[in-house]
Amino acid sequence: MKKLIVAVSLLGILFTGQLRAQTETSGRNEIYRATHTKSTELKHTKLRVNFDYAKEQMNGEAWITASPYFYNSDSLVLDAKAMLIHEVALEKSGARSPLKYTYSNDILKINLDKSYNRTQDYTMYIKYTARPNEVTQTGSAAITDAKGLYFVNAQGTDPDKPVQIWTQGETEASSAWFPTVDKPNQKTTQEIYMTVPDKYVTLSNGLMKSSVKDGKGMRTDHWVQDKKHAPYLFFMGVGDYAIVKDKWRNIAVDYYVEKEYEPYAKQIFGNTPEMLEFFSTKLKYDYPWSKYAQITARDYVSGAMENTTAVLHQEAAQQKPGDLIDENRWEDVIAHEAFHHWFGNIVTTESWSNLTVNESFANYSEYLWNEHKYGKDYADYTLMKAAQGYYADPANITKDLVRFNYHSKEDMFDGVSYNKGGSILHMLRNYLGDDAFYAGLNDYLKTNEYGTGEASQVRLSLEKVSGKDLNWFFNQWFYGSGHPKLSYTTTYEPVKKQVTVTLSQNQAGDAFEFPLAVDVYENGKPTRRNVWVNAKSRNIFSFPVAKNPDFINLNADGVLLAEITENKTPEQYFMQYSGSKEFLSRYKAVDNAAENSAQAASLKTITAALKDPNFRIRMRALAGLDLSKADHCKAALGEVEKLASNDPKTLVQAAAISALAKTKNKKYLPVFEKGISAVSNSVKASSLAAIAGIDPSRVGALADKIDLESAGEDLMTELLPLIVKNKIEKQMHAIASTVAFYPFIKFQNPQLGTSAEEGFNWIMTSDNLKATENLTKILMQAKGQIGQNPQAKMMISQMLKDGLQKKMGVLKANPASPTINQQVDLINKAIEAYK
Repeated sequence: MKKLIVAVSLLGILFTGQLRAQTETSGRNEIYRATHTKSTELKHTKLRVNFDYAKEQMNGEAWITASPYFYNSDSLVLDAKAMLIHEVALEKSGARSPLKYTYSNDILKINLDKSYNRTQDYTMYIKYTARPNEVTQTGSAAITDAKGLYFVNAQGTDPDKPVQIWTQGETEASSAWFPTVDKPNQKTTQEIYMTVPDKYVTLSNGLMKSSVKDGKGMRTDHWVQDKKHAPYLFFMGVGDYAIVKDKWRNIAVDYYVEKEYEPYAKQIFGNTPEMLEFFSTKLKYDYPWSKYAQITARDYVSGAMENTTAVLHQEAAQQKPGDLIDENRWEDVIAHEAFHHWFGNIVTTESWSNLTVNESFANYSEYLWNEHKYGKDYADYTLMKAAQGYYADPANITKDLVRFNYHSKEDMFDGVSYNKGGSILHMLRNYLGDDAFYAGLNDYLKTNEYGTGEASQVRLSLEKVSGKDLNWFFNQWFYGSGHPKLSYTTTYEPVKKQVTVTLSQNQAGDAFEFPLAVDVYENGKPTRRNVWVNAKSRNIFSFPVAKNPDFINLNADGVLLAEITENKTPEQYFMQYSGSKEFLSRYKAVDNAAENSAQAASLKTITAALKDPNFRIRMRALAGLDLSKADHCKAALGEVEKLASNDPKTLVQAAAISALAKTKNKKYLPVFEKGISAVSNSVKASSLAAIAGIDPSRVGALADKIDLESAGEDLMTELLPLIVKNKIEKQMHAIASTVAFYPFIKFQNPQLGTSAEEGFNWIMTSDNLKATENLTKILMQAKGQIGQNPQAKMMISQMLKDGLQKKMGVLKANPASPTINQQVDLINKAIEAYK
């Protein structure tokens, strides 16, 4: 699972200041979440289903082959959420014997015909109706809904939305569409017969064994998954898709996309075969499944899901050339879900408490892929952003990576299981070395294949291979919480010619032990010193030097997950930028310079960084420039002009155009006008904002040329006021997902917040279905995050109620509108969600 992170990070609102959420265990007694006790062993699940589009229900028959797990048993207990149970029988040799059962509170308990032992299999037949809209369990911040089976535009009433059906099993929602033991420590093979209108294609796990038309416009596809996997990984998808064929070795690799995106499918997903080859080679464990397919879904409730051989992606995965020329924003997600086919699908977390063996590895696979494909600098940016995401939520500091005291299993899908977990694996890899790290992962996979695992089994495999004790590492990083918070002082002893570094750990709770890379700078050049920090509040290290060092740089290789208090001067940061080959050290130097650009040394750093080989650093340097200032203009204008026209990365071109825009100089109008015609959406958007700064009257005519739904947060910050001020109707839907959070934006940026509020009111006083859909959709996705904080929840609720009143005024004025009632319903549903 790649969790959905609502794109509101520019607001800095959800977990900071007065809107901070409570920590996970605040106000509650200690809890213990035990691994599910296995009383039944699932062996095979066969389903035969068809769909009632009008009722948004599914008619199903299930044949469940199982046995007692260890102890003799005369009953079978299944999860079956919100179903109608029509028939339950024991099936032997095609004959069915009805059995007594009880069904309440989403649990189906069946009395078997006798007591079975663990060597005796039986097959249960269940005829049922799945009613997903009756499911009462709720979602979370990561997975915003939990009804298992989803009908999209089932009645075909929305001309702008395709008719689709898709399923989402994680965490325990598969039991909303078939009876099962819906726990991650169950594994079963499967087959599904899906009867659908012949105009639609289907996708499920495994291979399609047959496809039979009935002559009445319907067709039944038979899918078979012959290797066992967890119930939450079962998948069905139905819709009008184009199927773009690809291949890895002799394995089919298919991309199911809406037909509009068929020409771009290989640009989006086309690195998948190389990913499968890279991961197979690194792990020395070939991709073992029968195929690898990926499908997109409208209105998906998370980011993406690693259903075995049938990965599901939200619609944002679908991109066009204007997006893809900037960067494939979905490539990390594609790698993440592919790696799950080893970590999560071959070996599955024994319980949600040990989710780290699924999600931390998938998170780190994004680093591994980027390092392989694009180089270490590129990957280190991935690592830095992951760490920032972990630090952003103060509640993360209190949570162990492996934890048995969560409030809800959904709580495990957070910045600890993902971001921190991936960073921890990077530290572990660097401590052990690549050979031992990958050999240990291979041992873990082979030892536990098609079964379950937990963090301690990862440790045992790594210890077995490396010969090293790793309890110290796992105890503090997997079974403990927080991270080091470091500060330091230095003293120089001229007689001994050595510098002494006193390192302090300032975090609450226990001290950590870890290896640490320290660069000692003399004459502007670093010498790397690798030290071991003991689990003490103070550690002292001495290094030989020729003279008093310029400064020292802690965590010089960027490996350690730690917050470090720095007191470096702009001149020292310039030396750090100039002397280091490490991405994180360079980026930090440029970041500091951008925040202190009035200093001459900082401007020197920024100017140097405009030529950095890493495009992210060039972008950060450009963001720190203000070319309306004479010293900035003198130092950097010529280089910025070159970047705006010639940089190989369109994202840098866009950042350079934004920098030039601050000059307000009409001589750059030809550059900006050319940018409006570029393929790149980021270049177009930056150019539009630049033209608006010089000649606002042209904004309305030019804005239609840009797909602003793809604009990044920085560009939306620039463009939103322009769109609202000029009432550019065709871009109303593009700003909806930003203006939905205007009460919070006001806390951080009152001027932008005022524009966002005007944009919200503009949408609410207009008859625009798409804008209202986008606005309510983002709020529904954010409810898991915002809903954790009563004050934030109340603010959104009141905002929606005010908006509803305005929309009712539109209804009164336009009672014949074909969509206004639908908009009112969407707002009412959002209000209900925030009660």
